[in-house]
Parts: sequence; structure tokens; C-alpha cells
Amino acid sequence: TRAAGPFIAVNCGAIPETLLESELFGHARGAFTGATQDRPGLFEAANSGTLLLDEVGEVSPGMQVKLLRALQEREVRRVGENKSRRVDVRVVAATNRDLAHGVAGGAFRQDLYYRLKVVELHVPPLRERRDDVLPLGRVLLADAALRMKRKISGLAPGAADQLLRYEWPGNVRELENAMERAVALARGSRVELEDLPEEVRQAFPKPVAIAGKLRPLDAIEKEYILAALELNGGNQTHTAQQLQIGSATLYRKLKSYGLIGARRAARKGAPKGARRGAGSPSSPCGPEALRP
Repeated sequence: TRAAGPFIAVNCGAIPETLLESELFGHARGAFTGATQDRPGLFEAANSGTLLLDEVGEVSPGMQVKLLRALQEREVRRVGENKSRRVDVRVVAATNRDLAHGVAGGAFRQDLYYRLKVVELHVPPLRERRDDVLPLGRVLLADAALRMKRKISGLAPGAADQLLRYEWPGNVRELENAMERAVALARGSRVELEDLPEEVRQAFPKPVAIAGKLRPLDAIEKEYILAALELNGGNQTHTAQQLQIGSATLYRKLKSYGLIGARRAARKGAPKGARRGAGSPSSPCGPEALRP
């Protein structure tokens, strides 16, 4: 019923406390220095529509009292005026803070908290929504490529796997920035592993329960070892040192994965000059050479 009405958004954390009251409720001419004319506030501007109070957890205690009155009485009073004005506004409030914790600590008014908490939508962090990472990443990648006028077809398998391994402490904003960076740095038609931010490239896989089922320990160990090996450019000695296992142990595990035999077969099929210097198990080798 409010689809045809105005939609007004305000970032409460970006406006100083002294100006937020005037921004929300408006002011009368001469109410303060610079108020040269009457000005309606955002509550009045959003009448018959929707007002989004973003970062509502940043509102000061004094302003919380005035906001509570406006929501409770459904009327606002402009700064410098004595009369109240009726408003019909749907209020949507958003915050990245735990308001219940703020209420317990006295930073947020309990009555305002429950006045706002009519219909609550909890958006889990991206690390708890692994299935959303790649779909969101592809959408943000396409958007960044369109803005930069780059022909990027998508994510390479290695890059896609690494996006799933990362914890994304900055949530969707961090993912958006990572995709924008990848588009800017990509040399080919798709995003490769080296195009991702360093912290994303260095993320190790973590065990994740899917549909109530835990993955086998051997599978997790294999994935972790191969990720460490790839981060070290295929150098088995450095990988063994970082994993705090012996080089012989790492060699046996790679052999059990079928990687050592595949590497030898590749060397036998290579030209004589290309095989020179590809000796011991601890010598550096590219991750591609270790893949089956």
C-alpha cells in the first residue's frame, strides 16, 4: 500500500547529534543560526511512504527519547516550533550492532528497542551463508565489469574455491571490494587466484558441516595440505615446515593422493631439457605439476 509513496533513507551515524533532530523533524525559520526558512524534516518528507533509519544504533540517548516520542505519538515537532504535525510513515530501522546487548548495557533505550522491534529480520554474516558467496560474487563481479567496461566472463575454479574458504569479516561490502579489485587487475577474460586480495588468497579451508553431516577427516586433511602447498608455490619443504610435519610424511601423503606418480609421468613425457633439475621431493614445483 506504500509502494507509490516516497522512500527516504538517512544514515543516523553520519549526521552530528546537533543536526540529526533538524534533519529528522525539520526546523522553523530562525530556530538557529543559518535557519533562514522553514524546512520540513525527513519524517514529513516520507509521509505516506517509508523512512529508513540506517545505523539506528548510533543515535545518542537524548535523541532516542525524541525518536521514541515521534514513533509512539506518530507526530513530529519541528525545531523552534510549538505545534506538532501528524505523520503517517512506515519506519524501517537497520543496524549492525546488537541492540539487545546495548539495552542490557544501558547504551540503548529498552522502550525504543521494543518500539522498533515489531518485525525483526536478522541477516546472518556472510561466513554463515556459504551458499550465497559465489552467487553474490558473480553478480558483484558482473556489475564491476560493466562499470569498468571490462569483458570478464567469470571466476576461475581456483579463485571460486578460495572465495569459499575465506571468512569475509567485512561481509558483502568486503566481497564487493574484492570483486572490484579483481576486475581491475585481471589480465585475462576471467578472474584468477592471483587477482584476489592477499588475505583471501591466504585463507585455508575450514571444516564445514553441510546438512548436519561432517566431512571425513581425511578429505579435510587433503584439502588443507593441498591449499598449503599451493600457497607455497608447490615447495614441499616450506609446506612441511609450516604444517610442522616431516618432509617424508608430506611426501607419503602426496603419493597417496596420486600426485607424485602424476608428476613423474609428466616429467617422463616432457622434452629432455625440460626434465633437467626436477629432482628431489623437496624441490620447488608449481601446484599444477602436483595435480592429478
